[in-house]
Amino acid sequence: MRPNIAESVDATFWLVFGISVFLLLVVVVAMFYFIYKYNKKRHPVAEQISGHTGLEITWTVIPLILVIIMFFSGYYGFENMRNVPEGADSVTVTGQMWKWSYTYSNGKKSDTLYAPLGKNIHMLIKSNDVNHSFYIPALRVKEDAIPGRTNYLWFNADKLGTYEIACAEYCGLDHWNMYSKLVVIPQEKFYEWYNASTDTVKTTTSTINTQSTNDTLKTSAGSTDTTKKTTDSVKTNNKDTTLKKDSVK
Repeated sequence: MRPNIAESVDATFWLVFGISVFLLLVVVVAMFYFIYKYNKKRHPVAEQISGHTGLEITWTVIPLILVIIMFFSGYYGFENMRNVPEGADSVTVTGQMWKWSYTYSNGKKSDTLYAPLGKNIHMLIKSNDVNHSFYIPALRVKEDAIPGRTNYLWFNADKLGTYEIACAEYCGLDHWNMYSKLVVIPQEKFYEWYNASTDTVKTTTSTINTQSTNDTLKTSAGSTDTTKKTTDSVKTNNKDTTLKKDSVK
């Protein structure tokens, strides 16, 4: 069983945070101690002190050990992120201004990312226009979408629910609104949806507009015909009037 990415990221974060707070307290406490001990009232005349080898070794070795611990904690988490488990289900995500679209291995498409509970998902990340960044905050995974390149990440969602997907790279006017959803559902429901024939991509049709345009064109043509008929009728009436005048003469 592979380590949970979100848990390993959180563990590294809290480790670094805890060490940082510890070192901050050491420095602040030492600072106030020196302010108290070596203030002008207690030491009107400054004193020169010699070095302390043991102290210098201590404040060199301990931070070195702490840095090594932080490094390996981050390294093992990163290594886990970059090595996709065998047998993971592949989904291609494509970013474009300003939406995400998903294509599954069987060719099915959707504008919402559906994932089965407890399954490893291998995301192939692309962009159709500018740089984007595919980010699922709840799962602690993020990877850039670069035009002309395919990046990747993987995750395993272990809780049912709906999670936000965002773009974490400024990509233009509506970057703020480039959101999508990850919906984690039981495996049987996912594969039932996966094997269905219909896509869930939103499409827009212009059938109504087309029909209205056609009707307008027909109406215009009809008006033209009527005008022509009226003109012909007027011409006929004029001819008749001329004939009558001739007969009177």
